[in-house]
Amino acid sequence: MARLILFNKPYGVLSQFTDDGTGTPRATLKDYLDLPGVYPAGRLDFDSEGLLLLTDDGRLQARIADPKFKLPKTYLVQVEGDVPEASISQLRQGIALKDGPTRPAEAERIADPMLWPRNPPIRVRKSIPDCWLRLTISEGRNRQVRRMTAAIGYPTLRLVRWRIGGWAVEGLAPGEWRIIDGA
Repeated sequence: MARLILFNKPYGVLSQFTDDGTGTPRATLKDYLDLPGVYPAGRLDFDSEGLLLLTDDGRLQARIADPKFKLPKTYLVQVEGDVPEASISQLRQGIALKDGPTRPAEAERIADPMLWPRNPPIRVRKSIPDCWLRLTISEGRNRQVRRMTAAIGYPTLRLVRWRIGGWAVEGLAPGEWRIIDGA
């Protein structure tokens, strides 16, 4: 029976069990999970936080990670600036990136989601406002959400993956995980 692990990946942790050994050592999944035989189903950047799924089932891993299955991924994104509705509308239509246009995203401005504190905290500038967006995409390009917000003129300050398909990080503190048997 397949095991699925929901893990709230903290900021500054690699989405793999080993570091490449070059440069300053970095935290890895091994620092948080001692579960032999499970592997990440997809990736989450070193400087992003939130839901990372791991499984011991290769088919399930492929179904979660492979973009051809178009599994929606929802992100809570804190951006620099006060994003107008016209810019949010651009996200909904798809954004032209260097590696081609994105699919249309579900995008909306949201109130501060009152998440756990990030360590280290984001840089706050008193003279420049920030705001939060909820963005749902069905692709998984490298640093896609960050590139999308930058393309509309609002760089990402903090990126938290909240949901993948029907699984959410809700109720898990950074570094915590939960097993779902028979996923």
